[in-house]
Amino acid sequence: MDVNRATEIAASPIMADVSYNGIPVYIQHVDEEKGTARIYPLAEPDQEIEVPLRSLAEPSAMMAMEVDQVACRVSDGGMEE
Repeated sequence: MDVNRATEIAASPIMADVSYNGIPVYIQHVDEEKGTARIYPLAEPDQEIEVPLRSLAEPSAMMAMEVDQVACRVSDGGMEE
């Protein structure tokens, strides 16, 4: 996950769909210098850990990127009738 997006999620009052190793998590804090985030699993708020930002995923964002890629292929004539 991008550091800017992780910081935005951590600061937002709206819960974002973020996962760590497939487990839904809450981002408490982002350390931009270290490239890490302090998170906890939604089901276990007392289990805080610090993880690299690259290990966090936002499934809804990944789906949007896939849709954009398909749209680009269609508009570039990549799909034939």
